Amino acid sequence: MNQLTDISTIREILDRHGFHFSKSLGQNFLINPSVCPRMAESCGAGKGVGVLEIGPGIGVLTRELARVAEKVAAIELDTRLLPVLEETLADFPNVSVIHGDVMTLDLPPLLECEFPGMDVVVCANLPYYITSPVIMRLLEEDLPISALTVMVQKEAAVRICAEPGTRECGAVSVAVRYYSEPEILFPVSRGSFMPAPNVDSAVIRLRMRPDRERDPEKRRDFFRVVRASFGQRRKTILNSLASGLALPKQEVSQLLENAGIPANARAEQLTMEQFSRLAAEIGKNGGTV
Repeated sequence: MNQLTDISTIREILDRHGFHFSKSLGQNFLINPSVCPRMAESCGAGKGVGVLEIGPGIGVLTRELARVAEKVAAIELDTRLLPVLEETLADFPNVSVIHGDVMTLDLPPLLECEFPGMDVVVCANLPYYITSPVIMRLLEEDLPISALTVMVQKEAAVRICAEPGTRECGAVSVAVRYYSEPEILFPVSRGSFMPAPNVDSAVIRLRMRPDRERDPEKRRDFFRVVRASFGQRRKTILNSLASGLALPKQEVSQLLENAGIPANARAEQLTMEQFSRLAAEIGKNGGTV
């Protein structure tokens, strides 16, 4: 099974199992033999480290992870791929395949069961249609993971890793930086997949911040401010917040002044510190949002 990135081998396996690609599940399998080893090397896998993979496909990345990690647990939604994975991963006893949806599975007990006493990282080639929801679920649940290394659409990678205060920054950029330190590792061309998508991809790594906020009320205030700020991003921060938080402009103006933020600034111009100060001012006012 050493030629799992060979197109003819892939077709032979899939044909034998009667598998056909599903557009609704965003299935694009990697055929570039250099990508998965780089991802496995970059994600932090190693002795004593467990890796959670999401959407293993036919197991190309899974096999590379299993070569270096203590244990790999791969979550696969498509039941049609389970017998395929049973075949392609037969040589790796340190891999378990879990049938389920990462958006609905109870992840804390799953990680505890699969990776007892291990450090845990996430490594995945994420379907484009569900990139942000999966990343935000993994970040928001405060799971015992140290990093997420995922392949996403190139444009999504730019948005997710955008620095606050830059034009590319959006609500997801701020949310990701609230929990982690993101970086783009390397690009992946559309020709690296079967079938080839219409866009290029990139691998990004999100290292979890050890100092991330764990107080639920402070988190609530922060993200309500962020959502309201970017809800009408063409407007000034004063107008966006007044509309998004349903507060009088005079009250919002005072909150902005207290936080040291110009009323005519726009959401993408604010730094993480300014968002935090604004959320703190909201908190002082009894969380009126």
